[in-house]
Amino acid sequence: MKYRGLLPFACAALLGLAGCSKTSENADTAKLEVRLTDAPGDFQSVVLDVRQVEVHLKDEGDPDGWKTLGFSPQAINVLDYVNGRSALLVSDDFAPGDLKEIRLILGPNSYVVGRDGQQYDLKTPSGQTSGVKLKLEKATLKTRETFQLLLDFDVAKSVVERGGWKPGNDKKERYLLKPVIRVIAQDLRGGISGTVTAAARPQILAIRSTILGPDTVSTSADISGAYQIGGLPAGTYRVEYFPSTTALTGQPAYRNVVRTGITVVNDQVTLLGTTSLN
Repeated sequence: MKYRGLLPFACAALLGLAGCSKTSENADTAKLEVRLTDAPGDFQSVVLDVRQVEVHLKDEGDPDGWKTLGFSPQAINVLDYVNGRSALLVSDDFAPGDLKEIRLILGPNSYVVGRDGQQYDLKTPSGQTSGVKLKLEKATLKTRETFQLLLDFDVAKSVVERGGWKPGNDKKERYLLKPVIRVIAQDLRGGISGTVTAAARPQILAIRSTILGPDTVSTSADISGAYQIGGLPAGTYRVEYFPSTTALTGQPAYRNVVRTGITVVNDQVTLLGTTSLN
């Protein structure tokens, strides 16, 4: 997301999460950073009107536990922050302690630009009122250390077309925002990167088996065929590629591809090289 607004969600290195580093000048405080990154979707732009960022410091349901962070309201094109890029939204000195939730308050001016080049309003009723709330696990700020929260916004799942909408209907009524955002804490700093057959425009899934079931993270390749997924826990993954288009007449057909036994290690990006989908 960008937009000089798009929540300066993040524009950092591959993972957006840097773990703990001793950067706070005040010996009695910690530093909190909030960054935003994005999994691509089938739009030219997805612009969020972000008005406020808050964190919750007390038990769930306590209305007095919210603290407003130092964030300047802005419009952010989340599609500017893909493949390892992230936007820095907040960098604040903060009292050490546990964080329970983070909340984004959205304004009424979010919108998308479709592949047809048309702009459509993006309705976000819950985000404008109570805010988009995200639970945090094991988010503890420590004195003289920097703690980063990476908000991984999934455009493909978050922007939903209303059923029954047809060309010629009111453009303001086409899309709803139902945010699907993964919160990545400081200790999740592995990643994968590679390239695929660009014209296939594939969706890419990184799947890790856990005792609670499959943990799946997705992205899409950019126009050059490059992709990158950050903020992955260490472990062994299966990576699946699903072309979203068909090959031109006379060219080899695109096919689904599955790669297994992909090892992800903390603080490293696993390079997968080039994967052919023909």
